[in-house]
Amino acid sequence: MERFKLAYSQHPDWDQALDDCLEQIGDSHKTSSLGFVYFTDKHAHHSGDILRRLKQLTQIDDWVGTIGMAICCSGKEFYDQPAIALLITDLPKEHYRIFHDPGTLPEFASTETVKVAIVHGDPRNGQLPNIIRDLPDKIGNGYLVGGLSSSESFHYQIASELDEGALSGVIFDDTISIATGLTQGCSPIGKTHTITECDSNIAMLIDGRPALDVMKEDIGEVLARDLNRISGYIFAGFPIAGTDTGDYMVRNLAGIDTNTGAIAISEYLQNNSPIMFCKRDGITATDDLKRMLNKLKARAKNNIKGGLYFSCLGRGQHMFGEADKEMGLIAEILADVPLVGFYANGEIAGNQLYGYTGVLVLFLDS
Repeated sequence: MERFKLAYSQHPDWDQALDDCLEQIGDSHKTSSLGFVYFTDKHAHHSGDILRRLKQLTQIDDWVGTIGMAICCSGKEFYDQPAIALLITDLPKEHYRIFHDPGTLPEFASTETVKVAIVHGDPRNGQLPNIIRDLPDKIGNGYLVGGLSSSESFHYQIASELDEGALSGVIFDDTISIATGLTQGCSPIGKTHTITECDSNIAMLIDGRPALDVMKEDIGEVLARDLNRISGYIFAGFPIAGTDTGDYMVRNLAGIDTNTGAIAISEYLQNNSPIMFCKRDGITATDDLKRMLNKLKARAKNNIKGGLYFSCLGRGQHMFGEADKEMGLIAEILADVPLVGFYANGEIAGNQLYGYTGVLVLFLDS
């Protein structure tokens, strides 16, 4: 039976932090094959040293992870401080494959069931949305979960070695039982509209009217009178085509032209595509997180062995009001599940790059 073991340390010295983690793990590393590791950008300059020492201390060659401006583990969140969290497991090597390049993927035996890939990407790569969109088909009935590195310095990903510039991670075959869930951090306001005239990322007309007029009607008279108040609170939302769960991507408003009524959005726009406006809402985010957790818990039937969580930098203490509240809620509902993750510069689920979401991965008894 596969086991998962969690360890973390806030020691400011990366070398001592790894010693702390190894002490928590005990002898579990002797039978483990795969590890996930996340560390804050306070340790980013030592990324290569951390990976080499991890391999030396544990004799585990296969590590997957990345850097975050904040990281998390069961019940805890670490902001603006040195921290390392890792999760090791004895999943059989024949049931997973590490990959470094989306253009050169490892092969699995042909299967009709879904293969899940845990992935981390470099936010500086402008082609990532296209890579993420196409990769599930290249894997062969694949499903992606993960996030983009977040750091003020380096943006390394780890896939048995240091990577940067694209997307890397680990693919599990269908013998590994995995459940995933996505929770939104914003809630729609108003109805779904249609972009009727746009240029690149500029929406000129929505429903045949100036885009700004439509947005003002949706956000209400109080905010419409003082548009300076909508920064960080009002966003554009784009429903995901072909989904029956009501999922949508949230994108920032990049600018407003009050003379022409145009709105700049941090997304490439297309005519005749749906759009709605959303508000950042801590209460709704809490309710939606609970919904997702309870749904996954019921599906797992108390057979959860370990997990990974990828949350947006705009969530955590910024959305829920205090540190540890988001991870505390997960720990409360899922009990003592060993879990690690990080706060990302964009979250990945399926073949989409999201924002202001939380993406949960649970490993279940097979």
